[in-house]
Amino acid sequence: MVSKLAADCLFCNIVKGEIPSVKLTETAHSFSFLYTGLLSEGHVLIIPKYHAEKMHELPDEFLADAMPVAKKIATALGAENYNILQNNGRLAHQEVKHAHFHIIPKPNAEEGLVFGWPAKPANMDDIKALGEKLKERL
Repeated sequence: MVSKLAADCLFCNIVKGEIPSVKLTETAHSFSFLYTGLLSEGHVLIIPKYHAEKMHELPDEFLADAMPVAKKIATALGAENYNILQNNGRLAHQEVKHAHFHIIPKPNAEEGLVFGWPAKPANMDDIKALGEKLKERL
């Protein structure tokens, strides 16, 4: 599948070179660059070259390309600890309506991605019931 870019999208315009960036890699399906709103030194974005707001809307070949690129970047950064972040929708903290992946080095407790994990007690019967529903849908 060929790339599909939107004229009014910030990330599509970065991919097209209409907005400057410090490009790191480019493949037929993805483009990566150093992020300017960095959480730590070496914060990188990987942008699929297909305009889709959410990850589940991307064709599989664009998703299949993103993780090997992320692996290469994480290796090049030499970060012992890092996060790979991908948000879908405003409530999930997605700011730009173009699916993308962050690689965020975590050099210490103060830098990088900081978040909580508000886990709730779970009922195993409810978890099993949900698992059965999801298996039917898959």
